[in-house]
This record gives sequence, structure tokens and C-alpha cells, in this order.
Amino acid sequence: MKFSGKNVLVTGSSRGIGAEIAKVLAGYGLKVWVNYRSGADAAEAVKAAIIAAGGEAETIGFDVADEAAYVAAIKTIVDTDGELGYLVNNAGITNDKLALRMKTEEFLSVINANLTSAFIGCREAMKVMRKKKQGAIVNIASIVGETGNAGQTNYAASKGGLIAMTKSFAIEAASSGLRYNTVTPGFIATDMTDELSDDIKSNFTSKIPMGRFGEAREVAEATAFLLSDSASYITGETLKVNGGMNMA
Repeated sequence: MKFSGKNVLVTGSSRGIGAEIAKVLAGYGLKVWVNYRSGADAAEAVKAAIIAAGGEAETIGFDVADEAAYVAAIKTIVDTDGELGYLVNNAGITNDKLALRMKTEEFLSVINANLTSAFIGCREAMKVMRKKKQGAIVNIASIVGETGNAGQTNYAASKGGLIAMTKSFAIEAASSGLRYNTVTPGFIATDMTDELSDDIKSNFTSKIPMGRFGEAREVAEATAFLLSDSASYITGETLKVNGGMNMA
């Protein structure tokens, strides 16, 4: 795949899906800024892996929910590289609880971490990228944002809002040559899912037409496609990476 920009910021990329996105994008020749909030050692390990494979990477620590910190981080990247070519808003949290027991602050904490932070990134990226009339942003949402899920009212709201927000950004930024898209992973094999019991895994797998959990690399490759020049006429879209679990 071809990329017109030269670098990318991947938030929440010290582990899991974010780390795989960082490695895949580096493999396509982009300089990757590996973001972390508290896992500095893990971020350095991702950076080291990228460099060992012949890629280019830097780590950058900041809390995506801190507006001033996010703005400052993008300025640092632009001052260092002369541009921000691409952005992947991947960072997010969960705080699961049945809605009747969920406090307002527990709801808002997830909204702020998953949705408000992505808004900040999308807005600031637009300010920078429109100067060169090119750039692409991919927001990592979730199948839960499309289907809902018991015990995840806050998470579903944040990811569903992310899908809708991405479409609005896509409309506003199209005339500036920028593209905004969303990827919605289904059940993906990560450290978190590895901790599930075999019975729970079997129950989830039975609902997936392809009969297996997805791999983080499959989410990463979908993200890379949407960022690349190969997707130059795609904006405001939601690419489902869920093995057929939700085809609507």
C-alpha cells in the first residue's frame, strides 16, 4: 500500500490492537509515534520491535483525555517531523457495570476517555493536515457501538458516538482533502481475551460465522488500508472487522 504522508500518531499503542497497528504501519514505511499513558516500558518495547524490523518510531507519553496534553503532543510531532500525516485514535477504556448500578461519573469517565479524546484528536489533526490538503484519520470503535451490550452502556455510547462523530468530521473535512473513517473490531484475540475461560470463549465463538476470534493484525491491516492512498475515495465509512458477527 502507498502512503502520501510520512508519519502517524497511534494513540494507546503500547499494547494490544494499538501496538499491532503501530507495527503494521511502520512496516509500510511510516514513522510511528507510539503513544502511551502509563506504560512507558511497554511503549519502548513496541518502539524497539519496530526499529529491529527496520522501521522508524518514537514514543510519546500523554493522556488523550487531557486536552492540553493532546494539543501539545501534536505540536511536538509537527515541530519534529514537519507534519502529521495520519492519526489513529485507538486509546480507550472500559468500566463495565449494569446501567442501574452505574454512577454518572462512571458513565462520563468512559465517554471522556473514548469519545471526547477522539474529538480532540480529530479536531487538532484537521487544523494541521488541512494546511497540506492531505491526511487521513481512522477511529477505532467497536462492534459494541453498533449492537450495544449489557453492562456496557457507557462503552457502547462512547463507541456509537465515535462512529457518528467520524461521519460528521468526514463531511466537514472533505473539501480540505482529508478523510475520516472508522474501524469496528468484533472479538479480537488479545491479552484480555486470553484470560477468558474456555466456556466463555466457546460461547462467543459460536456467534461468529467465521468460527474464530479475529487477530489484532487483521484490525491493523484494515486500518492501514483506510489510511492509505488505496482508500483515497473512501470517507465517512465504517469498516467492520468482526468475522461476520454483525453484518447489518
